[in-house]
Amino acid sequence: MSMQRNNNQGGPMRPGGPMGALGRPVEKAKDFKGTLRRFTGYFAPYKFQLAVVLVTAILSTVFMIVGPKIMGMATTKLFEGLIGKYKALMMHQPAPGIDFTYIGTVLLFLLGLYVLSSIFGYIQQYVMASVGQRTVYRLRKEVDEKLSRLPLKYFDGRPHGEILSRAVNDMDNISTTLQQSLTQLITSVVTLVGVIVMMFSISWLLAVIVILTLPLSLVVTMGIAKRSQTYFRDQQRSLGILNGHVEEMYTGHKIVKSFGYEKKSLAHFAELNEKLYEAGWRAQFASGIIMPLMRFIGNIGYVFVSVVGGILVTQGTISIGDVQAFIQYAQQFTQPITQLANFANVIQSTMASAERIFELLDEQEEIPEVAEAKVIESSQGAVTFEHVRFGYNEDSILMEDMNINVQPGQMIAIVGPTGAGKTTLVNLLMRFYELNGGRITVDGVDITELKRGALRRTFGMVLQDTWLFNGTIRDNIAYGRDNASEEEIVQASKAAYSDHFIRTLPDGYDTILNEEATNISQGQRQLLTIARAFLADPEILILDEATSSVDTRTEMQIQTAMSELMKGRTSFVIAHRLSTIRDADLILVMNHGTIIEQGTHKELLEQNGFYADLYNSQFTGRALQEEAV
Repeated sequence: MSMQRNNNQGGPMRPGGPMGALGRPVEKAKDFKGTLRRFTGYFAPYKFQLAVVLVTAILSTVFMIVGPKIMGMATTKLFEGLIGKYKALMMHQPAPGIDFTYIGTVLLFLLGLYVLSSIFGYIQQYVMASVGQRTVYRLRKEVDEKLSRLPLKYFDGRPHGEILSRAVNDMDNISTTLQQSLTQLITSVVTLVGVIVMMFSISWLLAVIVILTLPLSLVVTMGIAKRSQTYFRDQQRSLGILNGHVEEMYTGHKIVKSFGYEKKSLAHFAELNEKLYEAGWRAQFASGIIMPLMRFIGNIGYVFVSVVGGILVTQGTISIGDVQAFIQYAQQFTQPITQLANFANVIQSTMASAERIFELLDEQEEIPEVAEAKVIESSQGAVTFEHVRFGYNEDSILMEDMNINVQPGQMIAIVGPTGAGKTTLVNLLMRFYELNGGRITVDGVDITELKRGALRRTFGMVLQDTWLFNGTIRDNIAYGRDNASEEEIVQASKAAYSDHFIRTLPDGYDTILNEEATNISQGQRQLLTIARAFLADPEILILDEATSSVDTRTEMQIQTAMSELMKGRTSFVIAHRLSTIRDADLILVMNHGTIIEQGTHKELLEQNGFYADLYNSQFTGRALQEEAV
């Protein structure tokens, strides 16, 4: 979820009211120093650019700071001229003129300073934007490359949203900090030091008066910020619950309508929305009240400065222009303090994001390919499992001493109850997971000696869960084969019995599928994945209940087409409906990760074992259902 960020200068800023992130709960890094040290290493190639940013930021800020002092000189000269005229009139003497030449010179000089300050500010922002974006670009590239090298078990063991959050949200958080907060840190420090120096150079007494308001400002700010963090936590918690409800009702919209749940859903939404309103109102009020209170405290100091400054002017110990300049400095005094307090929270959040990204970058990668990785130019499709031992965890071994010998062109069916290890066997074959012992060979070559890409291109997969991407139907079918011609795509579609329904769509093969391909039916999605497998023309097929989402008539057609596709190819078929694999050359019966029976359909029925029970139970269940009807 993206959030709109604004500050009083019009640039993007973190949310949370006028005080930005100051009142919000802050996620902290576990190892702040170590993460900061590693993060700053990414700036090593940009030392010169950062030096330019530092110098230009200092010059830009210094020129802005000295502005009020120089403006005060013009004010003093104008005031002295007016007083001189007044005295001359009172004494009936010729009135001296106001030195507008001096005032004009001062104003031109001041204008030049402000122009230079703007130029240096522009250079600072331009260079920092380049450094920030290049740094984030490097981080994004490293994360993208890392994700391609991580083993499948990393993605299986973590929610996809959590991985995406690291790659997107945390990266965006770092990008915002680099773009704004680093330059803001420099300008805030220089402004604070410069303002204090200028105030003491004008009057130590007035400077002490302003500084005495600082502890009161800090007490108020920290007290309210501490309380507002509790409110912000409640707000985030309520927002998460409300978002979950909305997503649930949206994705299950048809079910909600089917069961007439609209009124209850709206009532529940209203209740959750009310809780979010209460939490949000309290959080925003607590955060928003900080700035008015700080202005109030600042105005108290402003009153004392004005009164004491006026007295000092009448005593002749300070010029009126200096009082004017001092008042401006007093108004600027709290701003950098607030920005620095805000930066303390921002840097904590940023380091937490950086730490999460570094954790991803430090994850254990796939075992590297051997130096002289092989490529099987023309695979025959012979597959062998030799004493294979595997477990997702070393303490929990799933397969122990598995041996399978598959000859080229054979159809191998894998059956068994849910969780028996059928899909695991296929994942091992494609080297998505590494073995704990033994080896798997393709055409006599250990798969660990093959290039992963070349090994996986040997296989064509049609899974029960269809996967299609946002794009045209043509592009989806051609996904597994580069430079496929239009004729080849159409032939593959015809073989998968999908050409007819594709041509009935308004745009035919140019029809755009949405992100979840919900603008076509589940069965049609399955047909497209089958067409993709036809076009890829692999040496070895892996079919995971590929016809489970199509009607009976289409299933029969696809089974005929599959029979043609599997001719001369080794095929691994994961089947739940045992009637579809009676003609298999070899049936592997799995349970608890182990092959407990293997043989042909006839042989296994004659054994009257586990397979026979599975097979007979399907037909017994069907007969019982028919009797009940």
